[in-house]
Amino acid sequence: MRRTAADWLKELRDLGMDKPLRIMNVCGGHERSISVAGLRAVMPDNIELVPGPGCPVCICPEEDVYEAIQIALNEDVTLVAFGDMLRVPVNVPKREPRSLEQAKAAGADIRPIASPREAVAIANEDPGRIVVFFAAGFETTTAPVASMLAEGAPENLLVLLSGRLTWPAVAMLLASGKPGFDALVAPGHVATVMGPEEWAFVVDDHDIPAAIAGFTPDSLLAAMYSVVRQLRDGKQFLDNCYARAVRPGGNREARRQLGEVMEVVDANWRGIGIIPGSGFALREAYAAHDARRRFDSYADDSRKRVGEMPPGCDCAGVVLGKVYPNQCRLYGLACTPRKPVGPCMVSDEGACRIWWSAGVRDNEWEGRSKDAASA
Repeated sequence: MRRTAADWLKELRDLGMDKPLRIMNVCGGHERSISVAGLRAVMPDNIELVPGPGCPVCICPEEDVYEAIQIALNEDVTLVAFGDMLRVPVNVPKREPRSLEQAKAAGADIRPIASPREAVAIANEDPGRIVVFFAAGFETTTAPVASMLAEGAPENLLVLLSGRLTWPAVAMLLASGKPGFDALVAPGHVATVMGPEEWAFVVDDHDIPAAIAGFTPDSLLAAMYSVVRQLRDGKQFLDNCYARAVRPGGNREARRQLGEVMEVVDANWRGIGIIPGSGFALREAYAAHDARRRFDSYADDSRKRVGEMPPGCDCAGVVLGKVYPNQCRLYGLACTPRKPVGPCMVSDEGACRIWWSAGVRDNEWEGRSKDAASA
């Protein structure tokens, strides 16, 4: 009989582990499921659930968003992007468009899409017009982009690629010596595409328990039970708690197409810096579809705070699991979903947006400041 979330929660409590434990969930989708289901409220008091770096909108380089804005404003093109990317702010004076949404309001032809198929359809509708697909995302969204190109995209469709791999950010945290977590819940959708083997390094190289989870409370709690039991027993391994979707080797055709179309390169993460082997770039064979080769660079290193988070924004700390969303000094004050300052408040996979949507309104930074002032 399949165990329910309540069953897994009882088994987790029955383990009797009272040592303080921090479990990082890599994926923004996991964070959303945890918050919507209220799992933090029912966890044993000694267990903290820490949001991790799995929000592609949050870590997309500021420079890439700026480049997309400038191409849309200055070139005779239609620019398409996944919907959340339209609201990500960049560091420019307030008199200039600070997001793709504002650039659209200023007259640029910018359209939100939900899949590469929509980009192809838009390009086919007007073969004489260049369509630029600003493709930001992790493996699960980059693989369909690779498939789109491998299967023959329209000649007038270019890709401004900002694809990233998930696991290198976790590897960077572990290599720092101060990862800030005792166990890891790895993203099931990424493992479905790339295979569970990508996460074996967490156990093999760092002796930290890891489990792959789906997006339902029962799968997440099964993974949490697994890693806590591993810690209790001192027997670390990579557990697949999403076996109905995750298979050894992942999706071999998707991986083949990714390898054919793209190569893995060192890549920049917003507010974090260069992470080795963490990005995708188009191979030479697909240069005709590379927007960066078609247009002159719009990079402007003279911009104030180029590449950085906005002043006062702690999104980088949130992404790395160093602070919780409501420990950012801007959370819920200057930065809200209606007027996001940092990228973590933009996307449905951003921890700040998720916490706000789940009803977390207190700002711990503000509270500490008030306490200090009254002391």
